[in-house]
Amino acid sequence: MSSTIQTQTLPFIFNGKGSEYFSIWIVNLALTIVTLGIYSAWAKVRKLQYLYRNTSLAGSSFDYHGNPIAILKGRGIALAALIAVQLGLQFAPLVGVALILLFIGIMPWMIKRSLQFKLINSSYRGLRFSFHGSTGGAYRVFLWLTFIAMFIGFLWPYTHHQIKSYQQNNSRYGQTDFSFSGTAGQFYRIYVIASLMGLAALIVFFALVGGAIMQVVAGGAGAPQGPLASILGIVILLVFFAVYQAIVGPYIQSRLQNVVWNNTKLGPHGFVSDVSARKLFAIMFTNFILIILTLGLFKPFAVIRLLRYRLETMGFVSEGSPEAFLAGQAQQQSATGEETAEMFDVDISF
Repeated sequence: MSSTIQTQTLPFIFNGKGSEYFSIWIVNLALTIVTLGIYSAWAKVRKLQYLYRNTSLAGSSFDYHGNPIAILKGRGIALAALIAVQLGLQFAPLVGVALILLFIGIMPWMIKRSLQFKLINSSYRGLRFSFHGSTGGAYRVFLWLTFIAMFIGFLWPYTHHQIKSYQQNNSRYGQTDFSFSGTAGQFYRIYVIASLMGLAALIVFFALVGGAIMQVVAGGAGAPQGPLASILGIVILLVFFAVYQAIVGPYIQSRLQNVVWNNTKLGPHGFVSDVSARKLFAIMFTNFILIILTLGLFKPFAVIRLLRYRLETMGFVSEGSPEAFLAGQAQQQSATGEETAEMFDVDISF
């Protein structure tokens, strides 16, 4: 008699509250300003700990263990590199250019370290995540493919697919690997549709304000002249960019989240994501308006609103008992988790 493995979908739950996060956000902001940015490392840890600890799955929450000193060291290194480049460009241009090339050359390694730091300091039910991507793989996706895609835009969807494959396929929870089966074609479909949406937005925008634009360009009678014309041109471009982002941004973000997580597995277990572009647009648009009206004070509430929606449209598809899976992970996990975390003691992410 064969036994049938039961599949169950467990939803992600987010219990964060805007009022609670606001108190963390305002204190973080004040202390960061007072300490001239030094406290920003501790602010990041407080923020992530609150968000992680209010995200739960199957009755248990996630946690974040990042060391603020490691984050501060990473930011100190980044700041020192930026100052060195600025001084080099000002007093010795060739040295400045050489430093820029050096910085670009080590960037893939730094990104890989950031991925390692983020995952090894994230846990669920006491078990750590980890990242095992190779340095060569990091240089392939974050340097060579990205550099080529900058000049051949048509390759960007493929490059984005390769970046997500590198991230997902090299991640691990306990002793179980994540895997990613999404295709480049799925990424191309998202970007092609987004491009068509952007083209439609451009046509509508020019149909509405085309007369004003042509008058400015032609400089006819009654058209703004000199600096005023330049300012108006910049404003028109900024308005179009804002409209483009408002329309296309939610579509790309929603579709990418769905494609990535619907094609990601953790061992035999899977994930589901069903983010709606329309709902995401409504949340992002109202967040933007409320942030403007409150002079930025609504920002922490906006973060909570957006994160709650994106998390609670996701689920973990368990093949069999999730408790049995977690118990097996706990037995396999070695006692070196904390020691491994200490190996990655510098975080250069912001």
